[in-house]
Amino acid sequence: MASPLLKSLAPMTPAERQVREDLAAAYRLVAHFGMDDSIYTHISARVPGTDDQFLINPFGMLFCDITASSLVKIDTEGRIVEPSDYAVNPAGFTIHSAVHMARHDAHCVLHTHTLAGVGVSSLAGGLQPCNQWALQFHNRVVYHTFEGIALNHEERERLIADLGPKAKALILRNHGLLTCGTSVAEAFILMMNLERACKVQMAIQATGQPIHPVPEEVCELTARQYEGWETNRKAGSRDPYEREWKAYLQRLEPARPSSFRD
Repeated sequence: MASPLLKSLAPMTPAERQVREDLAAAYRLVAHFGMDDSIYTHISARVPGTDDQFLINPFGMLFCDITASSLVKIDTEGRIVEPSDYAVNPAGFTIHSAVHMARHDAHCVLHTHTLAGVGVSSLAGGLQPCNQWALQFHNRVVYHTFEGIALNHEERERLIADLGPKAKALILRNHGLLTCGTSVAEAFILMMNLERACKVQMAIQATGQPIHPVPEEVCELTARQYEGWETNRKAGSRDPYEREWKAYLQRLEPARPSSFRD
């Protein structure tokens, strides 16, 4: 027998079902890798076939417990589209609705408050080109000034302006990290790389020793090499994130706890 929650969900397309399962898996993987912050921070995914609806975590549930059927569907005005036993974190709505409203290419938006991410976001120099993971974001990460807890909807305009039309990585000053992607897989893998870049930088800076410089031309070359994967994907070849995403999903096997539950 289907659970009451499943009964309350409207019929969905196979595409939405897949996005729900991927999104729930991302929540559990973020918890698995220690990038969660109690019941705070968020990952959202656009509902396939819509421009104004997205799925986000139920406020009050730990990331490790989130399933495909427990995700809350809301629109960019903050209205809950389908019945849910949970509300949505207002700060999460502000940040994620802003990105989904302005960037229709951003099918998934991932935001974290990790020690390394918050640490780098609080440094005047921000992310430094001091390791290979960081070079993926060389001249491709943007910054948004801290305005307090993101409860003011007027901040959305400034956040959108800072993110711009193309950036996939945003550092929220004194706050944390944000990545967006054309898929859940892309947003998650970008965040894994951005998080590792921050961890390495904090570890290096803790030594007090000078950072070995990478020539500017090599920094740009490396960033373009990373971008080559995306170019190949758009040209019709295999999604460069698919193989790594499937490998990460093995951490959730064999129980597939991110799936729908009856």
